[in-house]
Amino acid sequence: MSTDFYELLGVARTASADEIKRAYRKLARELHPDKNPGNKEAEEKFKQVSRAYEVLSDDESRARYDRFGEAGMSGGGGGGDPFGGGFGDIIDAFFGGGSPFGGRSGPSGPPRGQDVEVIVDISFVDAVFGSQQEIRVRSAVACDDCGGSGAAQGTQPTTCSECRGAGQVRRVRQSVLGQMVTTSACPRCNGVGQMIASPCGSCRGEGRVVKEVSLNVEVPAGVDTGQTLRLTGRGAVGPRGGAAGDLYVHMRVAAHDRWRREDDDLVTDVPVSIAQAALGTELDLETLDGVEHLVVPAGVQHGHEFTLRGRGVPRLGQGGRTRGRGNLRARVVVEVPTKLSSQERDALRRFAESRGEPVSDEGIVSKIKSAFS
Repeated sequence: MSTDFYELLGVARTASADEIKRAYRKLARELHPDKNPGNKEAEEKFKQVSRAYEVLSDDESRARYDRFGEAGMSGGGGGGDPFGGGFGDIIDAFFGGGSPFGGRSGPSGPPRGQDVEVIVDISFVDAVFGSQQEIRVRSAVACDDCGGSGAAQGTQPTTCSECRGAGQVRRVRQSVLGQMVTTSACPRCNGVGQMIASPCGSCRGEGRVVKEVSLNVEVPAGVDTGQTLRLTGRGAVGPRGGAAGDLYVHMRVAAHDRWRREDDDLVTDVPVSIAQAALGTELDLETLDGVEHLVVPAGVQHGHEFTLRGRGVPRLGQGGRTRGRGNLRARVVVEVPTKLSSQERDALRRFAESRGEPVSDEGIVSKIKSAFS
């Protein structure tokens, strides 16, 4: 399976922001877990497509990706290794790990916590206007008994004697190029810089415990099914005071009984009778913003759309900011009656005759008689 973000979305590298958005929404609907229950391959591709859209929908991150590839995304911007680790691998091969220039090459301090993913179900209206949602996730949080230190009550972590709290050790080596200084993670404390003689009994020295927690998430206006919110630092905390990972909230929007969404437009059907379509009428149209008075002109055709500009879904921009709204489109649906009284049938037949339109003049009784004749 391709890991190129453009290939994942099926767009060219010169695709516009709108083209990327349309391609993502199409794939998100096809690959969504609701439509592919138990399909692990579809679920994995859904995550990859969401990640691709997250990067390519932002001008700054897209520019980094175009220049450095996915390796340029590490560290949240600016701090990632643009060589994707290849340069570091070459250094390791020659010098046994670490940079010959004395720079940092391994982890120092407690490691970062894991990222957490969760699917949140929200109503159609909440997706349009935004809302605050309370979600529950199972994640790692700081241990209350030790305060996240990992040490038993009454004790404290001690400074590692090997690296003296730096989390790294430096070694001077002689090579064909002369004297080289290599830096690597301390093997004694695994780069943490501290040692624990008496681990906390509740977390076994981890400084964190896994449990279900409640979080309040601000859902911006205009989100749609398949979109993902990335909340930095809201994921699992790292062991022994390490930084927290990120929380990825995958949105799943419920269907509405009257409205449907087409990109940033809201679309609804307006049923009218044959007589109303022919002679015209006035209707009260209930919208998500209130009641609108709708004037239906005489002779309106089935499928005709009335457009109310700026009354659709907010256009979700970068950072959760909105950039205007789409339109509201009310689509005329001419309803043909399926049951007619004899008077109604005669009236319609006379109407058809006056216009020279041929119609069937057989009623149900005459059809039964002809079947037995």
